[in-house]
Amino acid sequence: MANILTCTDGSLYAQSVYAHAAWAAHKIEGAHIHVLHMLNPHHEEPVKTDYSGSIGFNARAQLLDELVQLEASHAKIAQKRGQAILDDAVLNFKEHEITDLQAKQKHGKLSEEITRYERDASLIVLGKRGNNANFEKGHLGSNLERVIRSCQHPVLVASRSFRPVKHFVLAFDGGTSALKAVEYAANNTLLSGIKCTLLYIGSGNAKVEASLAQAQSQLRSAGYDVCIEQRAGDPSKVISKIVEQDHIDLLVMGAYGHSQIRHLIVGSTTTEMIRTVRIAVLLFR
Repeated sequence: MANILTCTDGSLYAQSVYAHAAWAAHKIEGAHIHVLHMLNPHHEEPVKTDYSGSIGFNARAQLLDELVQLEASHAKIAQKRGQAILDDAVLNFKEHEITDLQAKQKHGKLSEEITRYERDASLIVLGKRGNNANFEKGHLGSNLERVIRSCQHPVLVASRSFRPVKHFVLAFDGGTSALKAVEYAANNTLLSGIKCTLLYIGSGNAKVEASLAQAQSQLRSAGYDVCIEQRAGDPSKVISKIVEQDHIDLLVMGAYGHSQIRHLIVGSTTTEMIRTVRIAVLLFR
């Protein structure tokens, strides 16, 4: 059974995350959705402030007792909020006709827990920004980089809103992760029936053209309507232009490769693409 791990914090991206996960579940036969909400680990920690010497013993003891009670109250509120988020997620999935799902909240940081949950997942879905992101400055979610780095399975980064996927671009550089993306598309149903553009950015040569032709042949054999585009220029600008002009619904990228596209998250093209394109991005390591 295919398991889709769906991560939510109830942010503005939550509705889109659910819609993208539901779309994936309908595309992948027999898929099960696991919704995960992480509670702030701060609520597990006792009060550690040292007031020794600053106020009298009785006042200090009373203050510490009040702080402990306040922290316990915050933890209960966080748990109730988390449960409300999960309840909302379940309702959303039911509206998308998804009933095979499980919803859980856990204490800890998503970036630290993801490896344990990811072992049983075939796809991870999360929003590009969470509650702590600075929307005005276009910051990505604080967990996103660490989650993508820790995942061995594909990661679907949901855009602000969902739109039906009718045409996707696969940014191809001949690297291992790009080849993995082609292999996944050819052997899994998530992208089946969707028009595909294989995009290579850079100066062409015999090796590149042979690799592109092989990828195209593999995808065509799997039933894809696929064409090849070779462009020169800055990768982020070229991809953004094609996404806009060709009304692309999904960008598929390898996390690491042999070209300028390889610098995932530590800088360069992939980070820029996740940040700026207004469509979902499917990433492969």
